[in-house]
Amino acid sequence: MFGKRNVENLSVEELERMLLVKKRQSRLDRFQRLSQEGRSINEALLGTTSTKQPLTGFSPQPKQANGPAAEGIQATLTKSKTTKKQKTDAPPKEKSRSKKIVDAMLLSLEVVALAGLVGVLVASYFNLRELNDEVSLAQQSVVERQAAPTPTAAPPIALARLPGGHSPPTSPGGAVPDIPAHLQHWVQPSSSSTANFAAGAIDVEPQDSALPTRIVIPKINVNAPIVDGIGWEDLKKGVGHLPGSANPGERGNLYLAAHNDIYGEIFRYLEDLEIGDEYFIYAGEEEFHYVVKEKRIIDPTEVEVMLPTTEPVVTLQTCYPYLVDTHRLVVIGELAE
Repeated sequence: MFGKRNVENLSVEELERMLLVKKRQSRLDRFQRLSQEGRSINEALLGTTSTKQPLTGFSPQPKQANGPAAEGIQATLTKSKTTKKQKTDAPPKEKSRSKKIVDAMLLSLEVVALAGLVGVLVASYFNLRELNDEVSLAQQSVVERQAAPTPTAAPPIALARLPGGHSPPTSPGGAVPDIPAHLQHWVQPSSSSTANFAAGAIDVEPQDSALPTRIVIPKINVNAPIVDGIGWEDLKKGVGHLPGSANPGERGNLYLAAHNDIYGEIFRYLEDLEIGDEYFIYAGEEEFHYVVKEKRIIDPTEVEVMLPTTEPVVTLQTCYPYLVDTHRLVVIGELAE
């Protein structure tokens, strides 16, 4: 069945089949020989000898195929199995030099990226900590100065834009409004600005009542000092009171502004206030109770919200949305009777 093919060219399976054929032929030859000698069928099949008629020169073991062909098959089969085992046990092939270089470069990039991310997080943490420490010191100085506030004549309101911006007035070229979110800060309009309201500057007559000194908003856990002014340095110290706007309890618009993402984030959760929520404005030890009546999101140029009113109201303002600050959020409350 294998023709005249060389034994060394046969596969392992073919060699095993050839060896099996040789074994079968050997058992057949043994059966015929023992049958001719008068052995029983069982003895002839099993290749065993009885005690009465010992069979000399015969081994009880199954006769193995012999001859040069069988020996060649057996040797080739053993060699094939040995080669297969050596291939299986061979160690994995090492990576090429170029592959090792690429892997090393990728690992280096990952390490550098991770180190950069950690550096950014650490720097952000220390910057925020420095800002908050500065707020604490500024607020402490405000509390000390507010022991005996002295009313002063209010300057005219002359703003063309609501408080807000992303760079201090000391920056090259002045304050730049509405640029990257993480640089957003409140800004005092330049003293040289001549911008007024659409109908012209509004002159507010001097007020005789006490200036606001503190704001308490129970719902959002706010208890912060109020400073006179809405400039860059003013809003580091607390909530800024727009000069020229009303004082607590007076008829008019008491306008207050504070940060939502730096310097203590005083108005961080101002957007959580709803109609009917209460808050309190203090002028020294005197308390004034206000109730939220309106909440709006407006553009920074809608300065009409700072105009005087005929009713005693308080307008709270901060930037919106959080860390983006392209708009302004105002919450308007009326004095409770």
